[in-house]
Amino acid sequence: MTQRILTNELSGKVGERVHLQGWMHTLRRMGGLTFLVVRDRSGSAQAVLDDVAPLNGCLPETVLALTGTVCEEPRARGGVELHDVTVEIISPVREALPFELNKGPLKANLDTYLDHAAVGLRHPAKQATFRLASAILGAYASWMRAHGYTQVTTPKIVGSATEGGANVFGIEYFNRRAYLAQSPQLYKQVMVGVFERVFEIGHAYRAEAHDTARHLNEYLSLDMEMGFIRDHHDIMRTLTEVLRHILGTLEQDHAPDLAVLGARLPPLGDVPVISFAEAQELLATCYGEVQDEADLSPSQERSLCHWAAEEHYSDWVYVIGYPTAHRPFYTLPDPTHQTQSNSFDLLCRGAELVTGGQRIHEYAPLLAALHARGYDEAGFGGYLEAFRYGMPPEGGFAIGSERLLARFLGVENVREVTLFPRDMNRLTP
Repeated sequence: MTQRILTNELSGKVGERVHLQGWMHTLRRMGGLTFLVVRDRSGSAQAVLDDVAPLNGCLPETVLALTGTVCEEPRARGGVELHDVTVEIISPVREALPFELNKGPLKANLDTYLDHAAVGLRHPAKQATFRLASAILGAYASWMRAHGYTQVTTPKIVGSATEGGANVFGIEYFNRRAYLAQSPQLYKQVMVGVFERVFEIGHAYRAEAHDTARHLNEYLSLDMEMGFIRDHHDIMRTLTEVLRHILGTLEQDHAPDLAVLGARLPPLGDVPVISFAEAQELLATCYGEVQDEADLSPSQERSLCHWAAEEHYSDWVYVIGYPTAHRPFYTLPDPTHQTQSNSFDLLCRGAELVTGGQRIHEYAPLLAALHARGYDEAGFGGYLEAFRYGMPPEGGFAIGSERLLARFLGVENVREVTLFPRDMNRLTP
């Protein structure tokens, strides 16, 4: 049997007889010629057919095999096309697709596309999107490994709703109550006592009743935690380096995918830093935004990003010093201003993208913080044990990978960049 090659290998095979396999993307009759475009994982190629009888009744997305001779043709994709072609049908498609995949941009609305994601994901723009999603994960992991981080995988079924803040999904677990993990936070802190530096790529679950363009109830979180830090600024510097590496990887290795999407990645130079208190004053004075003592609203995030772009020519801005009372119990208060925390958010293009900070690493203050929030320490036994037996100053961050990709591509609805999103209304496909 002739060895299969991919469409992006054809330009180096001029004059040779080759074998392709893929999907029928388009079939066009022009005068006395019939042009078939076949698509595989590497791209697409054109074949000129003398006999179309084997394709009678076959619609786009039919899976087929082609054997033909590679000929130069400057007007064809890649400068080559197949002649003297024989066609074998592997898996015929006889019914119309729910929407067209082969005529420019995907025209289906978001709900229709998501209802038929198994087919819609084949669209070239969607393929490009999720190659970029894959590249982000790879670049994140490669940076972490190169800088001494050990990858860990922590439980997603936990015995108590321990982190607070967001709501949790309860599940039945062998006649007792359990929960889907809101994050790997407590586990990754424990692992700092083992490896000093750890990272995880794993799903997180938030039972938040938000039906917005920026929220998912299941998302893929890029987490890290590192020990022997001075303060949260070390975490911020690390985060900036990680993001530069990811952006550089996409620009260098995935320019064609970015071109398909018409995407302009956000340049990452010097990132302005503003305290939460300063941000609130700025928002009230310059943008007429009502102050919130706990957090930034979506409109305030947009206003701060507008300020960063106008005043600092940056698509990014760090906000530091959030109120301690409104951050998780394990967040370290600023030693000089106990009501402010050594924490931060990183905003990008109008939305919060990353949350992180320094953690309380001493046992007694951590236990006191736990009690102050009204938590029962019995549910934190394994977590507290790590701190009872010595932990270094440490901190970390978490990035929602889908939101990261949406910011990179300038996409407003995070569902557009999620393979099979789970939200308040969607459990299928």
